[in-house]
Amino acid sequence: MTSARTYLDYNASAPLRPEARAAVIASLDQFGNASSVHVEGQRARALIDDAREAVARLVNAKPAEVVFTSGATEANTWALSGPWKAIALAGIEHDSVRAPAAQIAASRGASVIDVPVSADGIADYKAAKLIPGTLLALQLANNETGVLQDVTKAALWALENGVHIHTDAVQAPGRIAIDFCTLGATTMSLSAHKIGGPKGVGALVISGSTPLPPLFAGGGQEGRRRAGTENVAAIAGFGAAARAALTDLEDASRLTALRDTLEREVLRATPGAVVIGAGAPRLPNTSSIALPGISAETLVIKLDLMGLAVSAGAACSSGKVGQSHVLSAMGLPPEIAGSAIRVSLGPGSTEKDIAAFIAAWKRIHGGASLAA
Repeated sequence: MTSARTYLDYNASAPLRPEARAAVIASLDQFGNASSVHVEGQRARALIDDAREAVARLVNAKPAEVVFTSGATEANTWALSGPWKAIALAGIEHDSVRAPAAQIAASRGASVIDVPVSADGIADYKAAKLIPGTLLALQLANNETGVLQDVTKAALWALENGVHIHTDAVQAPGRIAIDFCTLGATTMSLSAHKIGGPKGVGALVISGSTPLPPLFAGGGQEGRRRAGTENVAAIAGFGAAARAALTDLEDASRLTALRDTLEREVLRATPGAVVIGAGAPRLPNTSSIALPGISAETLVIKLDLMGLAVSAGAACSSGKVGQSHVLSAMGLPPEIAGSAIRVSLGPGSTEKDIAAFIAAWKRIHGGASLAA
């Protein structure tokens, strides 16, 4: 294995930002309980309040709408557990939405409604014939393909039809502008480690009129919506990462150019390759690339041995070998869905990283290396 590494898996997890690391370390000295009224407790409370304001600013929400959780999986499960008559979702949704939707609906005798998906990965919620009182789970950006859903347009339709929307926005902050105030979603999930914060902390953004019961009882934390002593260090790191991620939007055009160069060179070197979702609006940092004839698992391993980190499907499912449910939902044939890898860029990605990937891709597929 080569000693030099090229990290191209930001959608799985971003490297910890220096600002977040510093915030976590500094917060460890604030040992007071944030629910206590004394000075030590209020110092810890101030860290949480500052972080809540930073996360709210990142997505243009009100601080009171931001509830900290252990991550996006918890946030998604909580959003789905409301008093919904049915839960509707497409096959492109993340497993942290799909799995709890099935469990929650089964436990209540409710139905799960399948939303069809186009070949480009766009959910056709109007074709699902949703009834009033349904929760429509509609991700803002797909973690595997980067394809964007028009949640604002869907929310306008939902309002007219008595439908609520939960959006998994984990992959979007810092990559596209988010305005929760105008998005129209009922709830929105976020994750700190996708934007360079610590792992194990996220948030559910809840609009004021949402009929969502508290997640945990037993204390007054998080506005009595999620009881339990807060993870102050992780929350402080989340806030610092959120403040830094606001500036990432200025880097979107550079990442788009890097992504386009990568895809252009891949198609030039291997004309049989397929860029999945290329015809739809996408995140500027994400490429899903397939080349029939070599499995995604094999390609990920070969690239790893050559010093490059990429993913096949969602990192949360990396322990399972199989075809991506996202690509299957898009109707892609098995020879494409089974060979697709995901390359995802971030603030630290450079032209050198793209050149390293193309060189490795050409070596694997028998072409000349860019480094030659």
